Amino acid sequence: MRVMDLAARALEYGRVRLEPLEPRHRAPLAALAAAEPELFLHMPFPMAREGYGAWFDLLMADQAAGRSIAHAVLADGAVVGQSCYLNIRARDAGVEIGSTWYQRAAQGGFVNPAAKLLLLGHAFACGAERVELKTDALNAHSRAAMLKMGASFEGVHRKHMRRGDGSLRDTAWFSVIAEEWPAVKAGLEARLGAAG
Repeated sequence: MRVMDLAARALEYGRVRLEPLEPRHRAPLAALAAAEPELFLHMPFPMAREGYGAWFDLLMADQAAGRSIAHAVLADGAVVGQSCYLNIRARDAGVEIGSTWYQRAAQGGFVNPAAKLLLLGHAFACGAERVELKTDALNAHSRAAMLKMGASFEGVHRKHMRRGDGSLRDTAWFSVIAEEWPAVKAGLEARLGAAG
């Protein structure tokens, strides 16, 4: 039986670098979050009520407990958002990529495909057999991005989890499995090559 051994480390591809979350990332991420609160409309964390600092503390506690690995995402040396490994299941060789957000200026270009290439590649190199992604079923932008990167749509879990405002959301699930990774990787690299 192959057991996943997912380790936290900095990951880099071209102009994008992912750094495991550290206290030094709090201030730049909090400033981005405060400047664009609409980015968190579909997040389950109550950002409007509790603020980014509380979420940062939660991410750090989960990371210390081995439940997740959070990353600050940098483009051209500047912090532009975050993305995390969540629900790490070493025995089952599975992990989720989520809690992802980028400032508006970093959306729609090279940042997300590069970050996904790094996170997926590292997960599969560490023994993952399945990487999951999920989003609010109402988040058409994220759903389209997951399909564009080559993830398979698996369906919608109705009333799956609470939104930040307390309402129940339906969650759209996607995945990439190890056998699909070479084709997904090639597609992401082609997109990044075209983006120059």
